[in-house]
Amino acid sequence: MSILGNWVPRVEDPRLLTEGGRYVDDLRLEGAVHAHFVRAPLAHGEIRGIDVEEARRAPGVVAVLTAEDLGLGPLPVMGPPPMARPPLATGRVRFAGEPVAVVVAETRAQAVDAAELVGVDLEPLPALVDPERALAGEVLLFPEAGTNVCGEVAPGPDDEAELFAGCDVVVRQRMVNQRLAPCPLEVRGAAAAVDEDGRLTLWMTTQHPHGDRDAVAGALGLEPSALRVVAPDVGGGFGSKIATYPEQIVVAALARRLGRPVRWTETRSESMLNLGHGRAQIQQVAIGGTRDGRVLAFSLEVLQDAGAYPALGAFLPNLTRMMATGVYDIPKVRFRATSVVTTTTPVVAYRGAGRPEAAAAIERAMDLFATEIGMDPAEVRRRNFVAPDRFPYTTRVGTTYDSGDYPGALTRLLDALDYPALRAEQARRRAEGSTRQLGIGLSTYVEVTGAVPGAELGAVEVRSDGTAVVRAGTFSHGQGHATAFAMLVADRLGIPLERIEFRQGDTDEVPRGMGTYGSRSLQSGGVAVVQAAEAVLAEARRLAAERLEANPEDIVADQQGRGLHVAGAPARTVGWDEVVAAAGGRLVQEVDFAPPGPTFPFGAHAAVVEVDVETGAVRVVRMVAVDDAGTLLNPLLAAGQVHGGLAQGVAQALLEEFVYDDDGNPLTANLADYPMVSATELPSFERIVMETPTPLNELGAKGIGESGTIGSTPAVQNAVCDALAHLGVRHLDMPARPERVWRALQDARAGAGQAG
Repeated sequence: MSILGNWVPRVEDPRLLTEGGRYVDDLRLEGAVHAHFVRAPLAHGEIRGIDVEEARRAPGVVAVLTAEDLGLGPLPVMGPPPMARPPLATGRVRFAGEPVAVVVAETRAQAVDAAELVGVDLEPLPALVDPERALAGEVLLFPEAGTNVCGEVAPGPDDEAELFAGCDVVVRQRMVNQRLAPCPLEVRGAAAAVDEDGRLTLWMTTQHPHGDRDAVAGALGLEPSALRVVAPDVGGGFGSKIATYPEQIVVAALARRLGRPVRWTETRSESMLNLGHGRAQIQQVAIGGTRDGRVLAFSLEVLQDAGAYPALGAFLPNLTRMMATGVYDIPKVRFRATSVVTTTTPVVAYRGAGRPEAAAAIERAMDLFATEIGMDPAEVRRRNFVAPDRFPYTTRVGTTYDSGDYPGALTRLLDALDYPALRAEQARRRAEGSTRQLGIGLSTYVEVTGAVPGAELGAVEVRSDGTAVVRAGTFSHGQGHATAFAMLVADRLGIPLERIEFRQGDTDEVPRGMGTYGSRSLQSGGVAVVQAAEAVLAEARRLAAERLEANPEDIVADQQGRGLHVAGAPARTVGWDEVVAAAGGRLVQEVDFAPPGPTFPFGAHAAVVEVDVETGAVRVVRMVAVDDAGTLLNPLLAAGQVHGGLAQGVAQALLEEFVYDDDGNPLTANLADYPMVSATELPSFERIVMETPTPLNELGAKGIGESGTIGSTPAVQNAVCDALAHLGVRHLDMPARPERVWRALQDARAGAGQAG
């Protein structure tokens, strides 16, 4: 019986639970000095001067450096070249917290104290925190660029009359997909040291060690081979740790300059201001169709806040466009997007990266359309699904979905909910005028995983003692790769899980790789590992067949891990030691697997909420999720990913928002002011497993890491709006915090009074 498809406990956990993880800040580097960054105290200003003399005389200080001292070039930019980001601010600062100088001292405390003595003379400039104002161009962050626009996605012919021709109803709504801080448990950190041969090693919190190696080497003018990047345990990333940050480059440069190991770990407040943010879209949605529930046209215009420097935020609308129509067969679609810079933290990838924004827009639009025509939102969805017999299906924006059964997912969801009973209970509470109104929110979604093309490395080595080593170019920071990839090897080679070692995150140990993001690991790295294991097995069968005087096709791996034998005759087994010896002392295979295309997981989520109409408080009563990620390798790992995603989706819908005042000062710069979701706000999740394999890889697997977030956020938002709809509230932007809900109710009552 195959181990695949079973609930297998994570092999990573015993070490993490007994010994604890080993993170960048846990490293012990002999003779290391500590770096601390001096940061901009305001959002926008010209740098008149930086006085470092007093800081240089402070106790324990080794060096105080500015951009001019370091002489490093700007980082690569995803936008106009004048908008490239310097590792330390030059000329002007563009967001509160931007690093302008670095202090190096013998201890962390000395570095922090000395940083207080650095005088930064800034001439204040107008802040720009509103992307709509940024688009107007009255204040320019980069005058030499002549614009605040850093990216555009333009539609075809812009004829709205033609787009909505034939529609009985057209509904429009402005929506805000708010700015979020990723808040991983581990903040950023880096440490660097130069060995006796002059080679640099950089330890980092990262999701992409090889990409960081290339980026840092390029910034320092080094060949990638001159730099080794090591990622130890990483305490969460959610996409924000894909990027290479200025501080990490500076730490590497300092180690080379000073000839001593240098280490740096940020505080939580620094992390809230400098670890890239997510989402931050303003959306103008229009949806049109017939009164019998058929959607004929959909328009989505996106204004993307990219933050102070164009990073992935400038590109994110392209991913929103890719998934703009969701699970629906919509004949006419228009999408346009503009990305602008603002005096705020740069926007990067955050769990889903553009796809949750697309799902939020289309799913909220479907509910608005259903309300307008007086039809149940479940029925409207059912009438517009892409039919299961139409896959592979190409949407009107050119995205080709591999496989799916969207009606099947919704049917399972509604059955599990007992949907008619919930609607009956909702009607009862409305009739009674209950202070706790019931809201039922649906979301049917599809997302893309493995969207970035490219090959991934998988390597399998069997050693003479019958143990195996698996190497992969992906990087696990909580996803469970050590378990998943070991299961694949155990299935092919019969070696028990406890005898399989997983290695990752060291660019010397693993020569190449694309890292972990976009839920790509299993469908790329996992397939590469499978193929490498099969290549090892093929070579082992050939060598064992020579000793057993048998046909290689008749040789199988012993399922107790002892070696290989003729099928049906396990009494005579050639041990792995013999096979490895026959292979010249090393039995190893590497495979670089490039998927033929991305895959498209899908599902249906439902949220049931109670809203206290007197206080605005929202309580999630039920969360039911159907998530289909193709063939499941380990349902336990999938469940963990979905649970985390559901929690983050609820958090965005109800709690989280990173806020600046008009002067660009952050108002949510620590976890006292930035609300995080906890078990108190969450019910026990109800999951329904569904598996529709993809034809694009031999495992039939799609990604699962982000699906929970993508489906749950609009489900909860729709549920809150549904609870308030009969009271005159048409739409409510996220997060649905009590004050916002209460104010919406007051406005609706005032409007009703005026109308009367």
